[in-house]
Amino acid sequence: MRIIGIDPGSSATGWGVIERAGSRLLHVAHGTVRPARGTPLPARLAALHAALCEVIARERPDAACVERVFVAASPRAALVLGQARGVALAAAAAAGLPVSEYSPSQIKQAVTGSGAAGKQQVQLMVARLLALAAAPRSDAADALAAALCHGQAGPLAALAGAAAPRRRGRVRAGRFVLRQAR
Repeated sequence: MRIIGIDPGSSATGWGVIERAGSRLLHVAHGTVRPARGTPLPARLAALHAALCEVIARERPDAACVERVFVAASPRAALVLGQARGVALAAAAAAGLPVSEYSPSQIKQAVTGSGAAGKQQVQLMVARLLALAAAPRSDAADALAAALCHGQAGPLAALAGAAAPRRRGRVRAGRFVLRQAR
């Protein structure tokens, strides 16, 4: 099972893909999407959506996980972060991926053993858990940590997905197609 983790942000969004093979979690790829500085927010969000759709199409994950929004320093920052998060959720849903969400403290707890771990500790543990030669940059490390959190959930994540109500519609080519519930 391939899992893409996404750490949303309007100026930098990290992504990381791991593969779960039995009880092993293996690194596949990771990176950061950085729209051009000074670009208006709608154009940054469009660039983020296009880049995430490209990564999803190239890496072909089976599931996605996105970090939940935390309380930001200002209401404006929280709104902008929420918009970037919405773009990440939309890109994953448009690809037909089941999406799970985890809080920053859940992700840190799963990767480091402490829900209050710092960024550097998360980077080092991600590198160690995935046997990487060097620690990834902060945003990519957070995304890989989210994927690791989901991957460690194992059968519990699959059960949670099975218990979710069936969708009554699906996204296809940017349009919502209604299906009647039976």
